[in-house]
Amino acid sequence: MKLQAVIFLNNIPSLLTVIIFLLLSFQTSTSFQNFLKRGSYLSVEDSSHALTSPNKTFTCGFYDLGGDENAYWFSVWFTSSRDRTVVWMANRDRPANGQGSRVSLRRNGAMVLTDVDGTVIWMTNTTSTRADRAELLDSGNLVLKDIEGSGNFGSGYYTFYFDNDNVLRLIYDGPDTSSVYWPNPDSDAFGNERTIYNNSRIAVLDDMGNFSSSDIFQFSAIDMVLGSKEG
Repeated sequence: MKLQAVIFLNNIPSLLTVIIFLLLSFQTSTSFQNFLKRGSYLSVEDSSHALTSPNKTFTCGFYDLGGDENAYWFSVWFTSSRDRTVVWMANRDRPANGQGSRVSLRRNGAMVLTDVDGTVIWMTNTTSTRADRAELLDSGNLVLKDIEGSGNFGSGYYTFYFDNDNVLRLIYDGPDTSSVYWPNPDSDAFGNERTIYNNSRIAVLDDMGNFSSSDIFQFSAIDMVLGSKEG
């Protein structure tokens, strides 16, 4: 009996070593990264290639939004949402191929999304900068930062603004074309359920995720998980 007890106790260090190794392996496998270093990339083929904000609220990477298995969008979404609710999308009008596509932070400071054949689908307007990394913040913003940590909120192709008729609009001003992106440019303000009879031009997003503007546009950004019904 004593001999068996000694053998059992002598095995405890080995058992503890195995447990510690497993815990460290689990911690490593579940670690998160919220930045992309200059000269590196995220791949559409590797689901682990994604950025997660420090508070774990947002994730940035490639996301399949629909039926075509080869169509992916470079997006930011709510990490824990039931259907991965997307809050921003870089290449809305042209999805990337599911094989070989990647988003890179190039040496010249530009963040570039390329398709399988190397064609540029989307890129930031930030070449020749000191950008050292692209960082996903707790706010959900994807920001280019230099070595000192200063953020670069360089202008992109989209502008959110009140037009001359007091209607809130989103305009796309790209290298080849410029046009109203939202609301439907083929309808007038009333057709888009807006009003032009208010020149205060105020838009507010509160802490509860409720948005409202003086042209009577409003929505709620609450991310809600519905439970199953009984009976």
